[in-house]
Amino acid sequence: MSIATVKKAVKGDETAFCQLVEGRKATLYRLAYSYVKNQEDALDIVSEAVYKAFISIDKLKNPEYFNTWLTKILINCAINQLKKSKKVIYFNEENALKSLDTQDQLNNFSQPYHHEEVLDLYSALDKLDDKHKTVIILKFFQDLTLEEIARMLDWPTGTVKTYLYRALKVLNLNLKEGEGNG
Repeated sequence: MSIATVKKAVKGDETAFCQLVEGRKATLYRLAYSYVKNQEDALDIVSEAVYKAFISIDKLKNPEYFNTWLTKILINCAINQLKKSKKVIYFNEENALKSLDTQDQLNNFSQPYHHEEVLDLYSALDKLDDKHKTVIILKFFQDLTLEEIARMLDWPTGTVKTYLYRALKVLNLNLKEGEGNG
């Protein structure tokens, strides 16, 4: 991402905006999918986030924070989607494994993983409230620092640390409970 391209997009250059989004679409999809666990809903969230970003790009004050700004829009769209639907998200193991295989290829994970463990992790993530889930996703799925998360969410860094600590504690408990049942 170049600052010059962001500045062009802010001034209304649609081609520049498309270039910026094109470079982030896989990341945006993975982030949306981590919230809804459903391909169609994830694509809808990405579309909505891109549309909202497009119509409000002229309000972006700091071009260097374009990625942060776009990610924040996507997170809000994902959380709104979950709140709107108010439905139970049934975990579809086959789609989750396909997504994980795609993520594996995209991220070039070198560590082997066991599908059952990953499914347990996703299941435990689904039990977290929105704020805790968001911090975990941004920290471990998007590899952001605590400071970047704090800036993105407009929270103090201490709050992010607290949410991360609490979320990890709950995840640990949930995963240990899962081991006892397996």
